[in-house]
Amino acid sequence: MFFLCSMGKLFYILFVKLYPVGAKIISPFNNKAKLWIKGRRNIFPVITNDLASDRNNRIWVHCASLGEFEQGRPIIEELKKNYPAYSIVLTFFSPSGYEHQKNYKGADHIFYMPADSKRNAQKFFEIVRPKLVLFIKYEFWYYYLSDAKKRNIPLLLVSAVFRRDQPFFKWYGNFHRQMLGCFTCLFVQNKTSQQLLHSIHFENAYVSGDTRFDRVLEVADNFQHIATIKNFCAGKTVIVAGSTWLEDDEELDHYVNTHPDYRFIIAPHNIGEPRLQECEKLYHHSIRYSEYIKTTNAGQQTTTNKLPVKDNQQTLNTLIIDNIGMLKYLYFYASICYI
Repeated sequence: MFFLCSMGKLFYILFVKLYPVGAKIISPFNNKAKLWIKGRRNIFPVITNDLASDRNNRIWVHCASLGEFEQGRPIIEELKKNYPAYSIVLTFFSPSGYEHQKNYKGADHIFYMPADSKRNAQKFFEIVRPKLVLFIKYEFWYYYLSDAKKRNIPLLLVSAVFRRDQPFFKWYGNFHRQMLGCFTCLFVQNKTSQQLLHSIHFENAYVSGDTRFDRVLEVADNFQHIATIKNFCAGKTVIVAGSTWLEDDEELDHYVNTHPDYRFIIAPHNIGEPRLQECEKLYHHSIRYSEYIKTTNAGQQTTTNKLPVKDNQQTLNTLIIDNIGMLKYLYFYASICYI
């Protein structure tokens, strides 16, 4: 077992060392990698300077990306409401989370998470000094988790989902189980996840549900129509496909292209230029949302069903969403959702 744990740790160390190298190599050609590298440049002076005048106790909340942030957001806002004397330090691993929420008012300090290493974790905890740490759903960074445990800081995993095919539940998963052992409590979304954790003797697992439902209810309570989307749908049957990958679009494209009287809203998981071009090739009568706004006079056309046409005079029936953050509002307009 010690050998397996050591091998698991070795592979992990190689991964965390090679990941920044790989990101740096592809950064000239990949905007996400470029932001990942740029956002971590001089990260510790940035954190130190930002926290210098904050004398409050702190709670650290970490999210991988935007989806995890939406799950963590209701918790952050409840913490701010119930513990106003504490400052919230919010970190992201991915640029798609940080770049879209760096001005979020619910947190007091927002940073990229420094890459996982023994030195970085120690330095981060020495600067931030959190009294409580929350990791949202999927994030398992060995050195940060281990350092929190060494410092006896309460560490919670929130809205987690576990599956039997994950390394935690395999004969070779001792290193991964070691990371789970750093958590004070594991709050999971469903009974299956709890039972899996109990099967490997983690009795500190509790079913708390999915915090996304809290966020969905909050969005619903504060919903306001998006004029351009309302105009596009205009009483038609609407199918919204959320967070699609190429495989999803290849399943959908024939139906979309052969039902011109329906309205389709496609929100790709990745909105990089190559991915958007893939969607445009598959969906023959489509237009990007940003272009649709321009075509309809910056969204002022709200009372007619007259849609733009392509060169072949075919009325456009498909919107390709080329922004992040809108999807959660689009399901309101759907007759059918593809998720």
